[in-house]
Amino acid sequence: MNPDVRAFFHKPTFTVTYVVSDPSSRKAIIIDSVLDYENNSGRTSTTAADDIIDYIASEKLEVEWILETHVHADHLTAAPYLQEKLGGVIGIGGVVTSIQSTFKKVYNFGSDVAEDGSQFQHLFKDGETVKVGGMTLEVLETPGHTPACVSYKIGDAVFVGDTLFMPDYGTARCDFPGGDARTLYRSIRRILSFPPETRLFMCHDYGPNDREFAWETTVAEQCAKNIHIHEGVSEEEFVKMRTERDATLSMPVLIIPSIQVNMQAGNLPKAEGNGVSYLKVPLNAL
Repeated sequence: MNPDVRAFFHKPTFTVTYVVSDPSSRKAIIIDSVLDYENNSGRTSTTAADDIIDYIASEKLEVEWILETHVHADHLTAAPYLQEKLGGVIGIGGVVTSIQSTFKKVYNFGSDVAEDGSQFQHLFKDGETVKVGGMTLEVLETPGHTPACVSYKIGDAVFVGDTLFMPDYGTARCDFPGGDARTLYRSIRRILSFPPETRLFMCHDYGPNDREFAWETTVAEQCAKNIHIHEGVSEEEFVKMRTERDATLSMPVLIIPSIQVNMQAGNLPKAEGNGVSYLKVPLNAL
């Protein structure tokens, strides 16, 4: 069964959150949620997440899963807040443990931060399927941007995370720890092997050349028009382009808070004796 898809665009981080629902059973999945965070003040708020909650209520949907395509480096997830309000199981690809192992060292976290993925309720394996009402969700490992990226195929729709962008913006960077351009090329080719009419949903859009923001495309459109990886671009050409391009990019603005929160399923650090939670800022480590 093909799903109903409702997108919520968060302009401060250029992130798209999806509510994917089965029109018959009203069961639903939330993919890549956003917790509002002001980097200059350290304040969090739930404006974006509350929009999701209002929509779920208005449509009388029942949330079964709250999913992440990867450990995001550009926004904080609202998964725990949404779970508290709506229920559902928080899931991510099982290779998240490699991200936790790498960044536990970067942040010098102690034994109180597990690196076995146990902060999430479910760790998916490649090819795993689950039923959500009348829909079947299939998990596809699509590493390259990070080693733990997954895409979710639900009916005729694939939610690709940061693996791909709209055709006029190209593909994801691969210079984070564990990223690899050659692996990304192969992951994208896996996605583009689906039928031409398959709908592809992006996690971000940046509106290049002042066009309107957009986040839905198709396999056919990506194959024909993606500026980095259209048909005819070889693996070696892609790796050369991606490696050279990545060397010019600065780190995302919110990478420091995002990874340390998202690798722990969106759970904020425990409050200290004064009732305040603190994030770490590793110096000269990224």
